Amino acid sequence: MNSSNSPNGEPTSLNPDTQEPFVKISSEWLITLLTPPFLGALLGGKAVSEMLQSMGQASEEVFRGDRLPVLNFPHAEED
Repeated sequence: MNSSNSPNGEPTSLNPDTQEPFVKISSEWLITLLTPPFLGALLGGKAVSEMLQSMGQASEEVFRGDRLPVLNFPHAEED
């Protein structure tokens, strides 16, 4: 009798203290369930990136001075 097989011929774990998971989920189902959140995170990251870039360009316009009013300062008279 092989020590890695049970009496009914099924393979057993080398460590008898390990427990099998209660629910077995196949890798296909795991990929199916994790794909939409992953794609959502990618699309959300792209949208946030584009929003931050447009906000940066808008702030450049403000600090560039094109939209600021022209201030007329009186010239100081020289003595």
